[in-house]
Amino acid sequence: MKSLIKASSLALGLFTVCHSFSAAAAEELNFASWGGAYQKAISQAWLAPFSQETGISVVEDTDPQVSKLKAMQDTHTVQWDVVTENGSRLVRGIKLGVFEKITPQMVNQDHVIPGARNDYGVPSEIFSTLIGFSTAAFPDGKPQPKTFADFWNVEKFPGKRTLQDEPATVIEAALIADGVKPEEVYNVLNTPQGVDRAMAQIEKIKPYVAMWWKNGAQPVQALASGEVQMALGWNGRFQAGIDSGLPIKMSWDNAVAQVGYFALVKGAPHRDAAIKLMNYMITPQQQAEFSKYIAYGPTTTEAMQYIDDARKARLPSTPERLANTLFMDADWWDKHGPAIVERYNQIRAQ
Repeated sequence: MKSLIKASSLALGLFTVCHSFSAAAAEELNFASWGGAYQKAISQAWLAPFSQETGISVVEDTDPQVSKLKAMQDTHTVQWDVVTENGSRLVRGIKLGVFEKITPQMVNQDHVIPGARNDYGVPSEIFSTLIGFSTAAFPDGKPQPKTFADFWNVEKFPGKRTLQDEPATVIEAALIADGVKPEEVYNVLNTPQGVDRAMAQIEKIKPYVAMWWKNGAQPVQALASGEVQMALGWNGRFQAGIDSGLPIKMSWDNAVAQVGYFALVKGAPHRDAAIKLMNYMITPQQQAEFSKYIAYGPTTTEAMQYIDDARKARLPSTPERLANTLFMDADWWDKHGPAIVERYNQIRAQ
């Protein structure tokens, strides 16, 4: 009898262990980002190592538009747990109530650069919007575009352009191109005349815009194919194109920096796993890993000790680069974004 009880207990123990292992192995989360080199870097730096260390399977998707998140919530069909958003989309999602507030108890962000913090997103990287151009159109040894003013100067630098289909960073660049000092951009935009001035710049360049890009890979592809000769796009995407041998260059003379975020979708079906991923991503060591795969900077200064000098030279957050950089003001976009988006879209549609 004792032997039978002992065997039964052992069998029960083995079943419990196996069941627990199967449950852990079955744990997953659904992650959505914007595809291309950016999402590939996230997968290599964070998702794959996180999955290997925790046993949590990460299912990837793309194009996490805030409108899609809102539709999912309205129909009670939330599929994504964590999505990546820039500052303007994060603000839009906060207003629509699609993201869950992230408390210090959920994710410790004490070491994050204060200016990058947001109650509704864990800062994942710093990236810049700047000029990328075709070296076929503007070869070495001849004048090449350097500044936002050059982007708007179609006489000196002829050819087609591409701009993002959202106005954040574009209207800032437009005012800098029109002679506004970077540190004065938001003071100017706080006046109706300043907004009119920025929109006039969009109207001025619109005839030369061959494409309004939606995801960060598109301006790189358009430059490489010859569809456009100049683009305003993200430094990491341009760098990935350069690294792959495409005939592209970029200029750091003007830049508008943004912060990327991991946001927790309200009603996420795998909330606990999502929080684990965000805690993993924000550690200084993991922040340093990301720049191995794409030229975006960490959101914590503690990560710099893990990044070599050669890699630092490719990042947007070095002191030299920041001297020519305007940080996008998310608070300003929170207050004025809808009206700006409406006017921007009206110009695009004309």
